[in-house]
Amino acid sequence: MSMKYHPLPRTTLEISEIAFGAWPIAGMTTPGIIDAESLAAIRACFEAGINHLDTAYMYGACGESEKLIAQALGNRRGEMVIATKGGLHWGPDQEMVYDARPQTLRRECEESLRRLQTDRVELYYLHAPDPNTPVAESAGEIKRLMDEGKTLSAGASNMTVAELEEFARECPLAAYQPPYNMLQRQIEADTLPWCRAQGVAVLVYWPFLKGLLAGKMRRDRTFENDSRRKYPQYQGEELEKNLALIENLRAIAAETGHSVAQLVLRWTLQQPGVTCTLCGARRPDQVRENAGGSGWELTAEQLARIEKLLAARGAPAVRSL
Repeated sequence: MSMKYHPLPRTTLEISEIAFGAWPIAGMTTPGIIDAESLAAIRACFEAGINHLDTAYMYGACGESEKLIAQALGNRRGEMVIATKGGLHWGPDQEMVYDARPQTLRRECEESLRRLQTDRVELYYLHAPDPNTPVAESAGEIKRLMDEGKTLSAGASNMTVAELEEFARECPLAAYQPPYNMLQRQIEADTLPWCRAQGVAVLVYWPFLKGLLAGKMRRDRTFENDSRRKYPQYQGEELEKNLALIENLRAIAAETGHSVAQLVLRWTLQQPGVTCTLCGARRPDQVRENAGGSGWELTAEQLARIEKLLAARGAPAVRSL
């Protein structure tokens, strides 16, 4: 099967519908990260047909994710569409700080470019709205960065429709990045139809909901030393319902000749308005499996069966961040 590509609006670029999410290689929440494996995972994207890498200023205590991307790409940087983000960073106590003032975005963008060893990125996101800075001010600075050639296009992540509209009034908006998966479908009611109407690409993260929907979790898995223990989808009856859903999906996946993870990615990409799904990976085998979510289609009958399973599972309890 071959990778599919879709236009990145307001550019002449095309991006693979499966992208490499570079959060896991940052080493912030995944123990035992090995740089050699991370570098091999990034380089595996070339063979897998993945040409879109998604990172951020705050992916790592000191920008480890961006630095690893630069090291892995070397003289092949021009073959990749790189996205990074600004407006979030880690405070002194490792708390998340929202700061999207124009001067902060400029400083973070320029530092990201140095880490990535490049003079521009193809896509620069406002990582999240800053409650103390109007979205219009943040968007205006990203527009100035575009005008200076430091990014070819602009994106916004984790926003409401009203915030997207405010951003788009100040800066041409190419892409929106929200969380979205089988159990987290809120965007279907608001931001996803808005993006479809406005011609904005939707690149979704958390397709596996932090690994839950990847189909590899055992029932006896415990989360004592795992940040996921704070999420309701990993607790008690909710976890049991989710694991039962995975077992039901496994039968449909077997019919298609694909893994549960690939089925989940395919379902995600066949939802109207979804352009691309960002898949975290830290080993080459994970990259290869993720790439297998492209190049084939679920039938209408299979999609309908999946919807019945999701309806039977009931409204899930999820935590966003």
